[in-house]
Amino acid sequence: MGNESRYPPHRLGRWGERLAAKALEAGGWQILARNYRAGRREIDIVVRRDRLLVFVEVKARGGEGYGPPEAAVTRLKRREIEAVALDYLTRHVRDDVDVRFDVVSVWVLDGSRTVRMHHIEDAWRPGWT
Repeated sequence: MGNESRYPPHRLGRWGERLAAKALEAGGWQILARNYRAGRREIDIVVRRDRLLVFVEVKARGGEGYGPPEAAVTRLKRREIEAVALDYLTRHVRDDVDVRFDVVSVWVLDGSRTVRMHHIEDAWRPGWT
């Protein structure tokens, strides 16, 4: 099963989100929102650089027992993120932007704080973009 039991899922997820946010900021992205909610659904991170607005889903794993983190971004999860993105766009965006959906996978290696992070740009495209 790997090392998943060493890291409670919620704690690991929040830690992965913090790492991803730091990496995005270091890459020149402006963080607009973290854990943006519409009802019970949420988007982990919303970032912007110039005209590009990106909705980022972060998936973290504490071992290899469940496969790569990005595999958890299922079709159902993508549709939920898209619904929250539409809410965000309606409520918070007043100018013309290009929209993208990214996934950041965070994998804790060897039961330590050593991580492998992979930013998957343009991970999927909804029908409405």
